Amino acid sequence: MFDLFKKQFIDVIEWTESTNGVLSYRYPTTDKEIQTGAQLTVRDSQMALFVNEGNVADVFSPGRYELSTKTLPILTSLLNWDKAFKSPFKSEVYFFSTREQLDQRWGTQQAITVRDKEFGVIRLRAFGTFAYRVEEPTTFHQKVSGTREKYTTTELDGQLRSIITTGIATTLGEAKTPFLDMAANQTKLSEALKESLDHSFWDYGLKLTSFLVQSVTLPEELQQYLDKQSSMNLVGDLKKYAQFQAADAISAAAENPGGMGMLAVGMNASGVIGQAFGQGLSGDSGAKQEDPFVILEKLQTLMEKGVLSKEEFEAKKAEVLKRIS
Repeated sequence: MFDLFKKQFIDVIEWTESTNGVLSYRYPTTDKEIQTGAQLTVRDSQMALFVNEGNVADVFSPGRYELSTKTLPILTSLLNWDKAFKSPFKSEVYFFSTREQLDQRWGTQQAITVRDKEFGVIRLRAFGTFAYRVEEPTTFHQKVSGTREKYTTTELDGQLRSIITTGIATTLGEAKTPFLDMAANQTKLSEALKESLDHSFWDYGLKLTSFLVQSVTLPEELQQYLDKQSSMNLVGDLKKYAQFQAADAISAAAENPGGMGMLAVGMNASGVIGQAFGQGLSGDSGAKQEDPFVILEKLQTLMEKGVLSKEEFEAKKAEVLKRIS
């Protein structure tokens, strides 16, 4: 009788989420027993689970419940309560947060090797965000959280990222879409990856609510090649590119004493750009005109010897540059 009075009885069972990122919470029942008719409150975005001696019993969705044989049918069967509710009784109670865990980050720490239609074997990196929630508390309790007092998103991050990385490697490895088309349509890529990951999340009692690919990147050397190719496409063709580069180089070199001589040597060594530049000056590939580099070099020499003033040199230089612009 004295021991009975020493016991603490539970009349109200509820959980108020005070911190973010908690996925499961074990209600404190150590040295306590639950009264007949105790009130169980499960708030919106929560579910509750009764566990007896390791056996998962009744699951409660949001609402307010008075605990009895009617509201605890599985626990009643486990404890062999045939007709009357034995009071008090021992049972572990777990609450689960079913809120969406938003803005979870994922990324491929190691590049994934895939075979691309256009570039052959390439290595890709990808980054993005995802969101999930606890959908099946029984499965989550049995496979993930167990009897822990609290289980948080931080503790689950490593496992989920491993699942995502494996799924991405498989999806990209089997994809028949070229990288350039894949990167240009990240919405479809996100949808395809989410579909491939849904089952893996569900195995842990989780629902993957969203999955977003924010970037897919190539190795630096391949990215540089693509950047150069894009630049050439914008310029139009090699001839126009050479003309643009030559005109820009002349303008810069003319500002530095002795720069024209070095520029001429360098340009003469480049047959392709030199020829394209010469043709660009004349506007007619058949017409013969004196090399503008030679003209500018002569003008600079005359200025350095004092034959031409700086103003005269600038005026003549402007005429030559105007012919090639």
